[in-house]
Amino acid sequence: MELHAAIRRALLTWYQREARDLPWRRTRDPYAVWVSEVMLQQTQIATVVPYYLRFLSAFPTVERLARAPLEQVLELWSGMGYYRRARNLHLAARQIMRHFDGRFPADYRAARALPGVGEYTARAVLSIAYNQPYAALEGNGARVTARLFALKGRVSERGFRLPAQQHLEALLARRRPGDFNQAVMELGQTICLPSTPHCGVCPLSHWCAARRLGAPASFPQPRPRRATERCHLAAAVILPPSIVKQSPGRRRRLTGDETVLLVKGLDEGLLNGLWNFPSAFGRSPAHAFARLRHRLAAFVSQPVDWLGGACRARQQLKHGITHRAIQVRLYQGRAAADSSESAQWFSLGDVEGAAVSQLARKIVRQIQGGRLGVGSA
Repeated sequence: MELHAAIRRALLTWYQREARDLPWRRTRDPYAVWVSEVMLQQTQIATVVPYYLRFLSAFPTVERLARAPLEQVLELWSGMGYYRRARNLHLAARQIMRHFDGRFPADYRAARALPGVGEYTARAVLSIAYNQPYAALEGNGARVTARLFALKGRVSERGFRLPAQQHLEALLARRRPGDFNQAVMELGQTICLPSTPHCGVCPLSHWCAARRLGAPASFPQPRPRRATERCHLAAAVILPPSIVKQSPGRRRRLTGDETVLLVKGLDEGLLNGLWNFPSAFGRSPAHAFARLRHRLAAFVSQPVDWLGGACRARQQLKHGITHRAIQVRLYQGRAAADSSESAQWFSLGDVEGAAVSQLARKIVRQIQGGRLGVGSA
């Protein structure tokens, strides 16, 4: 159709002129494209860039990634969140080595069968790396398409996604599918923004049905927000028995040479595979602390000598994980513990470089900022 051809030309001309210079746009290597697409899921571009460069420096090929221990992969992913992505990437790399001679499959069904590779990721990699005519519909593209054709509904609804995919397929530049998909995403990321679209500089404004209706920001319909769950978490900063208590009223600041106990996972199945300060959720601060003491019994070989007295929090901080708004209370104590697969002693100075959670990093920064020390008061 002439209309589709005009929209296509305008979009690709704009993209060629305005596209940001991002590291994954300098390659057509299927592996590098795949890594970028996985990292960009639910993570801002500015955050992804340094992680992407470090990751490819450490694992420049599928083979190197497949041979690496998961712990090393998680270390390089640490701080970016949504760690299932890293685990699936690692698992898929091993399958690619086993079944596809170390190369991301160029067949759609084979790609979709890989762990963590959904419909969008498969279409994006095949179009960008292999120049195959697949239209890749993700959040930004769904918003652009919804406004361009005034499509009703929410992105998560099948009744919306099916016509949106069909419209995008009809628009697809079949000779340049990779550029087309990236152009749609670029438009959604830089101009066709969720609440404040910059319609005055949009290359597609002439054809935009939502703009003609005077309500571009109302397309697509926003999804209902999940209610925030407020909860309590007790976290233990456990020092080895060699740490000496100070006189009452005195406190010595912890340094980067201090050793603390970290365990795998947080609680309730969260952040499995990542190192965390021993923690437990609870209905109240007292309930969380009681559960923490119970959990600690699995890691320490003697009762914890709580500094400042049992059930007395040394510090508090706030943290968010998905829909949870967490009030974290830090408790400090001394205990003996043997290293195992699920519990290890770490120097504070080494924690930042390990496969630790964002919460653990936040606690370390609180410690290193002098807001937690050794003492009995």
